[in-house]
Amino acid sequence: MDDHAARLTVDLAALQANWLTLDRLSGAAETGAVVKADGYGLGIETAVPALAKAGCRTFFVAHLSEAIRARAVAPDVAVYVLNGFADGRMADYLAHRLRPVLGSAREIAAWRSRPAGAEPAALHVDTAMNRLGLRLEEALALAGTTPLADLGIGLTMTHFASAEEPEAADTLAQIARFGALQAVIQATDSPNRAIGASLCNSSGHFIPGVPFFQLTRPGYALYGGNPTPGMRNPMKPVIRLEAPVVQLLHVPAGEAVGYNARWVARRDSRIATVSCGYADGFPRNAGNGPDHPGGSAIVAGRECGFAGNVSMDLITIDVTDVPERDLRPGDFVTLIGDALDIDRVGRSGRTIGYEILTNLGKRYRRVALGG
Repeated sequence: MDDHAARLTVDLAALQANWLTLDRLSGAAETGAVVKADGYGLGIETAVPALAKAGCRTFFVAHLSEAIRARAVAPDVAVYVLNGFADGRMADYLAHRLRPVLGSAREIAAWRSRPAGAEPAALHVDTAMNRLGLRLEEALALAGTTPLADLGIGLTMTHFASAEEPEAADTLAQIARFGALQAVIQATDSPNRAIGASLCNSSGHFIPGVPFFQLTRPGYALYGGNPTPGMRNPMKPVIRLEAPVVQLLHVPAGEAVGYNARWVARRDSRIATVSCGYADGFPRNAGNGPDHPGGSAIVAGRECGFAGNVSMDLITIDVTDVPERDLRPGDFVTLIGDALDIDRVGRSGRTIGYEILTNLGKRYRRVALGG
């Protein structure tokens, strides 16, 4: 055990509770789970079995390699690969029973020649993002002339651009466009070969009146991120990050702390140096300086601001207001947890909670609870 490592605690019971909350909101629709980016930083091998135990039967990853890992720990679920059909890897899709998400005419043609026994693919339709997927007019033309089931497609999906803004014009337009596509598909494909549809991501579950279709695809909310920015977070926190104090220093007023002298003590101060930094995935931009208040830690029950830049392996924290008797080298401080949720930590690092999660480092001592 590395005594200098920060400790990352993953609450698998909270992860499962978050999936169950979204599943209840989905009503009759199936609730899937997005576990790309190594299970949003938790680890595919950690997140997938816990979610499957909670009842999840459909998972989405970004890369083929992630899909193979997910299949290894969940042999009886559906696994979709969001980033398309990887050229020359048909044997892997077949061997591991994986489902590509097709987004171009080239990929559709390649999948059409699949051998018998292949899992049904998904068709990604671009209704606003201009990032991945078949353009809507192409999808309408295809669906209007060819039964999608004949192409080996069992699901259509699109991706919201602004789901956290339920009244945004592009959100309402995407709902209408995707609905129009479904009407064309239903007119072309026979009822006994119904094609499923998936629209809602995490925030989509909270859009009033949104159609859930047959399958939802929550991601960020599963891991404790707030799917309703500006409102109370309905999800449970899933991770806690704590780092050990390696040294306590007395810094006289007027002296600087850290690289580039961005933080100068305004009074005689005590500085705690903790073993965590940007090499562990904690954002360098969370440093405290004249132009940015930066991040905070919870130290012996008190919130204390960072002092200066976040370094590669270390963070310095102003603990002047913490009684000396309450803090010793070796004690742990909280960097993510309690009032410091992942959305707030993201803002303090001039980024978003998604990046905080997906950058969770490999040096942490990881502890999984429950599940």
